[in-house]
Parts: sequence; structure tokens; C-alpha cells
Amino acid sequence: MLVPRRTLLSCVMLVALVLALGGCAFDGPMSTVVVASDFARATRHVYAIVTWSTAIIGTVVFVVLGYVLVRFRARPGAPLPAQIRGHTLLELGWTIAPALVLLIIAIPTIQIIFRTQSMVAPPGALNVVVRGWQWWWQFEYPDLGIVTANELHLPVGRPVVLHLEGPDVIHSFWVPHLGGKRDVVPGRHNRISLTPENVGEHWGQCAEFCGASHANMGMRVIVDAAPQFDAWVAREKAPPAESTGLAADGKAIFAKSACVGCHTIAGVSAGVLAPNLTHFGSRTTLAAGMWPNTPANVAEWVRDPQRLKPGAKMPDLGLTDEQAKAVAAYLTTLK
Repeated sequence: MLVPRRTLLSCVMLVALVLALGGCAFDGPMSTVVVASDFARATRHVYAIVTWSTAIIGTVVFVVLGYVLVRFRARPGAPLPAQIRGHTLLELGWTIAPALVLLIIAIPTIQIIFRTQSMVAPPGALNVVVRGWQWWWQFEYPDLGIVTANELHLPVGRPVVLHLEGPDVIHSFWVPHLGGKRDVVPGRHNRISLTPENVGEHWGQCAEFCGASHANMGMRVIVDAAPQFDAWVAREKAPPAESTGLAADGKAIFAKSACVGCHTIAGVSAGVLAPNLTHFGSRTTLAAGMWPNTPANVAEWVRDPQRLKPGAKMPDLGLTDEQAKAVAAYLTTLK
């Protein structure tokens, strides 16, 4: 049985509408309209001005177009409508109106650009040096003596200055809930100043193609209340706990393998080419936010990193399953 064309078209449009609505997740972890800092709020203000301006313009255009189509539609025997040429008021109107729209959009945009590009650090700001590596993020707190990776902790309500550096290739720091995106360029110092407004976890991502594993270069920003942030700082500055049992075996394997040439663990190694692992066990994810930080995932990671993160620069260390489990036991105790 043949389906009428009109019915088929209606079904196709209904399916398309359902799929379109299904993709509208305004509160998603990478949504640009969910704001959690003053920087993001200022950016959304510009979004709102542009959105409402274009919506009003679109509505006016479609209303006028509908009126013209109905009022001047072709009728049998009807004369040709009067043609308008050289109408001074109309020409002035469609010249001045776009200029006013541009002013409405440009003035607040320029104000926000100057506000968010200021090179003056806010009083009492927390300084964080952000380095983008292929394919992970390093976070250094020079005033606190802390270096960590892939998970950035910030105190709520306190101004923060992120100093962006690119040791290898061009990356782009982007945490949509906090604002951004800003390039991380070798040989150039960029920065972002913001004040987190809400306690919570926010997802981030490198937004500039930087190589084979670019899509896997994520991060997490954890905004803590002041007491929780102070407690985190105290834990990060303390030496890692002593290892016993299987973890002690893993520590010995780690100290004898190529791991020590790339990773830093206080009291064990001082490598600088890969993430600092001194308090690795306190992080919620591994491989730049790709996988939950569990002993099983860590064991799989050290045994075959390419399977969990294609393109990763960590080499295959040739560990057996038992050795990988021992190293994972050691790393997950580093809290």
C-alpha cells in the first residue's frame, strides 16, 4: 500500500523535530549557556543580546514577508501592484536600522572584551599556571607549591588568574561553564581572569586540534568551598602515604622501570615529561579525564595505554598482568 506523500512528509518532519529536541540539552556538562563564573556570565550576556536581536529581526522579516505574500498574491485579472523606486524614507530606514542593530550588539561586546582581556590581576587572586601538553593538562599553583594534572581545584568566590602556557604545540583551554576558550600558544603568555560562583564539577576540553589524541585531551575543574579547598591544599602538600603489601611491590616496580624518567612522585622520582603522580590516587579520573580512576583501569592503563587512549605518548612498558596490578595498587594509594 502506497503512503500518501503528505502523510510521509508529516512523519519525516515529526521525526526530525523529535531528533532536534532530543539534542537540546541546555544543562549538559559542556553547555555554553550554563554559567558558573563571572566570566561566563558576561559572555552569556552578549549571547543573549545577539540572540534576542536576531530573533526580533527574524520575526519582523517573516511577518512582513507573510503580509506581502498574502496582500499582493497574484489574482486572475488583477493589475500589477504599484512599484516603489527611490522611496527616500524606505531607503533611510533600511540603512539606519542595520546600523542601530550593529550598535546594539557592538557596544556591550566591546565592553565585555575589555573587561575579560584586562591584564590587571584582581586583588587576592589565586594564580594557576596552566600548561597544555600532548595530550594532558598540567596545573601549577606557584604560591602554594602544588603541581597536579588534569583536575584543577579552585575555591568558590575567590578571583583566579589562569596563566596559559604551551610547551609543545598550540592547544586551547576551554571550560564552557566557566567561560573561555583561550589559546595556549608556545612562546606566548595568555591568561584568563575569573571568579567561580558555584561549587561543583565542570568539564573542560582542548578546543584546538593538537595531534592524534586531541579529542581525548579533557580535564575536570572542581570548584570547592573554602574549607574543602584548604583541606585539598593540605593533602597535596603532604608527602604520599607509605606503601605496604602489594602497593610496596608496585612501588619497587615503578622505581625500576622507565616511569621514573617521565613522572614525578615526591621521594621516588622527578620526571617532568608526564603528569605529576604524587597524589594520583586522589584524582577521580585518569588519562586526561577519559576513565574513572579505579585499580582495574589503572592496571589496564599501565599495561596497554594505547588501548585506553589511542595516540597517547606513554610507551608500552612490557609489564605482566601481575606487575600491572601491583603498580596500580601503588598508584591508587597515593592520596
